[in-house]
Amino acid sequence: MTEAARPAGAARAAGMPSREIALGLISSVLDGRRSLTDALERGVRGAENASTADKAFGRLIAVTVLRRLGELDAMIAGRVKRPLPRDAQRVQHVLRIVAAQISFLGTAPHAAVNCAVEQAKRCPGRYAPLVNAVARRFAPISPDQPVDAKVNVPGWLWQSWSQAYGTDAAAQIAAVQRTEPPLDLSIRAPADTEKWAAAVDGVTVIPGTVRLAHAHDVPTLPGFADGAWWVQDVAASLPARLLLATLDDVRSARIADLCAAPGGKTAQLASAGATVTAVDADPTRLVRLRQNLDRLKLIVSIVAADARIWSGDGPYDAVLLDAPCTATGNIRRHPDIPWLKRPTDVAQAAALQRELLHNAWRLVRPGGHLVYAVCSLQPEEGKQQIAAFLREAGQRVPITAGNVHGLATPDPDGDLQTLPVDQHDRGGMDGFFIARLRKDS
Repeated sequence: MTEAARPAGAARAAGMPSREIALGLISSVLDGRRSLTDALERGVRGAENASTADKAFGRLIAVTVLRRLGELDAMIAGRVKRPLPRDAQRVQHVLRIVAAQISFLGTAPHAAVNCAVEQAKRCPGRYAPLVNAVARRFAPISPDQPVDAKVNVPGWLWQSWSQAYGTDAAAQIAAVQRTEPPLDLSIRAPADTEKWAAAVDGVTVIPGTVRLAHAHDVPTLPGFADGAWWVQDVAASLPARLLLATLDDVRSARIADLCAAPGGKTAQLASAGATVTAVDADPTRLVRLRQNLDRLKLIVSIVAADARIWSGDGPYDAVLLDAPCTATGNIRRHPDIPWLKRPTDVAQAAALQRELLHNAWRLVRPGGHLVYAVCSLQPEEGKQQIAAFLREAGQRVPITAGNVHGLATPDPDGDLQTLPVDQHDRGGMDGFFIARLRKDS
């Protein structure tokens, strides 16, 4: 998106406030190891009195830098005689910001360079002349210009994807992670899908899901205030759909939704008529879950508890466990993930998931079902996790392509791994692993 193509408000954000916001966000992620979401919610220096347009453009710059970090650093390295010292990291961020604006965002070079020089003057050391000289050498890059598939992916993550899915698929995943994802809405009354698609100028993906091609100011969309829908990627809607499909009588079913916040899957289960208990250990996330359910006018029992040890009021007819994970299937929405996660995080997440799985299984009645899901592309958290669990208990209820409306192809065992490149011609989807299990005794 060029500045000329942006709304008037965004075009006005071409001054220093937006660049300072971008610098604060990038520094928070890459230096402070804070998530981008946390940095946005808590605020950064420069955002206190900034306009909405400043904040939006600052976020756009930061997201672009994180999505294309490898490309930008390669461009910078080719224009400086020697790498900047470690204590000049903020200067490196300034160069990333100006490179992202000129190369990918269509910012007028003189405006981007002037702001970069001013930012460099505010950094320790005398780097303004260097920034001025380097920044003037950046040029717009065509969207069609070939890019090394793995340049924007940490080496350990590229190796994992290549081993799990093959080099070609890994390259496609890396490429799509550079793009802005669409906005999906889950419709509370699936019979009204077409009605709401027309109302929000979207398209129907599958019954119950409407897709808008670009991000929007969600609260201003028709139906938000009335609780007619909630934001939820189509892939994230599949675990609850698969669980509901196991029930003979949804309205008499008792379901436990573990690690439930922010509540999209809880809303699916409750709006279908089930009696739902939503469990999460994070008080802040539970506040958001309650707010979402209140807007949707859905009645759910909400419990603040550690799902590894929670005993509940079971047994339950079904349990949905959307377990905490490395979230490598959500990089399009959270481009900070590759730069925050480490290989050790995968093993730590898998250990937590094992604990959650075993307690979730104890909550299921004989003959009941458990759906396990993670928004991860890492096999240790998905396929390998379930394979190990099934050696001890339970059996699969295989997922079929028809169960998921042909959005993705289940593997031969009947587990499902969606990839960001699935349905790419329609905007893609998040990466999710999903397995459906039955407890016989």
